[in-house]
Amino acid sequence: MEGQTAVQKVLKDPAFAEFRNINVLPLIYDEKNQRCNILVFDYDRAMRETFRIIREEGRRGRKHPVYRFYDIAENYICEVRYGSATANALQRGLWTHTRNGLQYFDSITGGWIDYSHNQFLVKLFSHALVSSEAGHVSALAKIKEDIALLRQGVEVRT
Repeated sequence: MEGQTAVQKVLKDPAFAEFRNINVLPLIYDEKNQRCNILVFDYDRAMRETFRIIREEGRRGRKHPVYRFYDIAENYICEVRYGSATANALQRGLWTHTRNGLQYFDSITGGWIDYSHNQFLVKLFSHALVSSEAGHVSALAKIKEDIALLRQGVEVRT
């Protein structure tokens, strides 16, 4: 399928209604250099700029089709994978090769951040990713208090 009008008609179908509620938040590690980058998928831009959807079948031994989304310049955006109930999360649903669709992500860390000197930062990220929203709110409040102290020139100790 190709063309802005045709693609937008498909994307406005109720089948895509929940896509906006899916969070794609890759945490990319470079273990060798001990750095990471946290990205957020720009869903609205991706849907707005999708120009072409290609259905591919039988690649890499897959039983089910993959629909790949591209912009007008043929840049990869994301894909939708299908699979049976036994398929894992990487075998079905909205998915993206972050490296290939990087222009559709915003870095919330402002690019790569070094964690080699701060293993607590790594622990914070790992715990935040599995904690509840209430835990996030509480942690954010404490972090904001810390930032305010730093801005006042107060030395903060662990």
